[in-house]
Amino acid sequence: MGGPHHGVFLLFHVLCVSLTLSEVGAQSTKACARWCPLNSSCVNSTACRCNLGFSASSGEVFTSPSDSCDDINECAPPTTVSCGKNADCQNTEGGYHCTCVPGYELASGAPIFRNENENTCQDVDECQQKLRICKSHSICINTQGSYICQCLPGFKLNPRDPKLCTDKDECSSGEHKCHNSTICTNTVGSYACHCRRGWVPKPGFQNKKNTTVCEEVSFPTWTPPPGIKSQSLSLFFERVQNMRRDFKADLTQKTMKDLIVSLDDLLKTPGDLEALNLSSRHQTATSLLTGLEEILRTLGKAFSNDSFTFYSPGGTVLSLVVQEPGSGNITVGQSHARMLLDWAVAAGAGKSDPTVVGILSIPNMQKLLSNSSLDLDLEKKAKLEECYESSVHGAQLRLLSAVNSVFLSNTNTDKLDSPVTFAFSHLPGTQEQKEHGPREERICAFWKHDGSNGGHWATSGCRILGNGNDSTTCQCNHLSSFAILVAHYNVEDPKLALITKVGLSLSLVCLLLCILTFLLVRPIQGSRTTVHLHLCICLFVGSAIFLAGIENEGGQVGLRCSLVAGLLHYWFLAAFCWMSLEGMELYFLVVRVFQGQGLRKRWLCLIGYGVPLVIVVISAIFAATYKEGYGNALYCWLSHKHGFHWSFQGPVTFIVLCNAVIFVTTVWKLTQKFSEINPDIKKLKKARVLTITAIAQLFVLGCTWVFGLLLFDPRSWVLSYIFTILNCLQGFFLFLLYCLLNKKVREEYRKWACMVTRNKYSEFATTTSASSSSHSQTRALRPSQSGM
Repeated sequence: MGGPHHGVFLLFHVLCVSLTLSEVGAQSTKACARWCPLNSSCVNSTACRCNLGFSASSGEVFTSPSDSCDDINECAPPTTVSCGKNADCQNTEGGYHCTCVPGYELASGAPIFRNENENTCQDVDECQQKLRICKSHSICINTQGSYICQCLPGFKLNPRDPKLCTDKDECSSGEHKCHNSTICTNTVGSYACHCRRGWVPKPGFQNKKNTTVCEEVSFPTWTPPPGIKSQSLSLFFERVQNMRRDFKADLTQKTMKDLIVSLDDLLKTPGDLEALNLSSRHQTATSLLTGLEEILRTLGKAFSNDSFTFYSPGGTVLSLVVQEPGSGNITVGQSHARMLLDWAVAAGAGKSDPTVVGILSIPNMQKLLSNSSLDLDLEKKAKLEECYESSVHGAQLRLLSAVNSVFLSNTNTDKLDSPVTFAFSHLPGTQEQKEHGPREERICAFWKHDGSNGGHWATSGCRILGNGNDSTTCQCNHLSSFAILVAHYNVEDPKLALITKVGLSLSLVCLLLCILTFLLVRPIQGSRTTVHLHLCICLFVGSAIFLAGIENEGGQVGLRCSLVAGLLHYWFLAAFCWMSLEGMELYFLVVRVFQGQGLRKRWLCLIGYGVPLVIVVISAIFAATYKEGYGNALYCWLSHKHGFHWSFQGPVTFIVLCNAVIFVTTVWKLTQKFSEINPDIKKLKKARVLTITAIAQLFVLGCTWVFGLLLFDPRSWVLSYIFTILNCLQGFFLFLLYCLLNKKVREEYRKWACMVTRNKYSEFATTTSASSSSHSQTRALRPSQSGM
């Protein structure tokens, strides 16, 4: 078959088929029934067929116009559809699909699937998807296909809302485990077993815990400090023991008042307490302060959410606050002191008891704390030494405020997390005193216990925030007993120290030369030389002890310091006694001339050394009785307490006045002698010279100790310079007066010098010496006229 003809034939055949099909379709449309309902299709002109997923009541194909095609529910039983585990069949219009049951989802995250083969349903963790699906006081727990809200301990489900938990009242329902000695108090989500008013947890138990066991508040045991013998202190502790025996929790306020009144009675008239030595008084004060803190802290627990302030007639004031632990700050105070601190500091870590905060202000405590030492922290001391350009050895203290003892429920107060601020009022009259000397400042100090010695003031951890005319504000990072003090710092003057060391060394050398001269120079031997010898010996020993041990470096008066003070007392008194004997010798020489001899040597020694010994022994007995007298915080000298310094100042004043009277009488007698018709000019000139030298000696020694009596006042630094210079000149002056200005002594010195240099005296010097020796022998026959 040819190519062109074959193509034409195929084209013709296709056209014929197309025309035929068009004709058939046109005939079929014209034959379809027009009444087929929704969701159906036409079969022919007389019948209709329901679409897939729908059915008619008369069958799949129907001919009645009244039939309708309704949706087939493939998911209704008996069903042939299977969606698989944890899935449901969901019917749709003309079909169906599968979905995961609530609490499950497809791994792909798709919402639907067709059949079991596509089922990947897995559990949904609602607790992770919705973090707050459960309400407060409950936790979400996931389950297979769901979740539950479980209440925390102490809560129960609300019947109206399975997601809401409400508090369970264990106390009213009887579900608590509180001991019968406690009271159950419901709290949100729990309950507390706390002690009733007047009761406290037993040792080893903590208040408000389920295991709490309570007992009645008891008065703590308080015993006197050991080794302190005081009738008034014993009487006080006897009253305390009576309070302890009769104590009842419901009478706590009355017990506190009685305790404070008893304290005031003890301190207002301390009696034999003031006679105790310094260490014992400070030990007593420490015992009182610590004991009162412990008792008031314990008795305060008998209060419940209460405050209490008591003003004692004796001046002591107690301010007490008891509250449940809170947040923020609390202010406690009264007329003497106010305190601002954090509640957390007052309560202590982990404590749920009612918190006790109190201040006890004791103005009369300063009677026991007098003459206390001050322990400067290193930083403060360095600043002071930089300021004064010299060493600082403690301070003299004066109290401006009452002694304020602070106590809290929290007993661990050595190092607080947050500082406590105080405002201390000054005691009446203290602001009128001079406070700001050249070496003075106001300080905030606390009483620091130091074992058997009692305690001392310290400043570490405290600083001044502000000063006023009648109050001072300070801040501390620990708690104790506080006070505002004026400190007069004991600053070592390097110039004065140098003058003392060099001058006294020179004086000791001169006194030693005097002693050797009086012992070795024979031409001047006599009763007056004996007096001069022992006077120089006393001054030499006293000055040596003064130079070696006058300063009390430790601040505490011990055996060494007391011994040094006693020796100084004796030797300087002996020096003045020998000076009084000088006046007596002069009296015998001038007033009673030719009427007899002077005192014999044994009587001179008995008076010169015996009288001061008697005075010192009596003073030592007094000091032993009152536990104070020899030594103070700065110097190993006589204390001004109880007027003890008059055991030296009194005899010295008496001797100086007596010698002055003797010398006035002597001058008057000399004037009369010179006015006689035939006066013995030689004897009168000798008496005049002796009188002048004796008066000069009295002036030097007397003036020196007039200034010396003021040396131990810390403010008299100008007088300290005068005393030191005069004291250093004593030895030199005596050497000049009795040795260098004496012709016979000079001749002996010249003789000794020639012997040392191996030179011989000139004939004139020998003749003079022989003449002097002969004259001395003649005078030796008349002791009353011998001497210089």
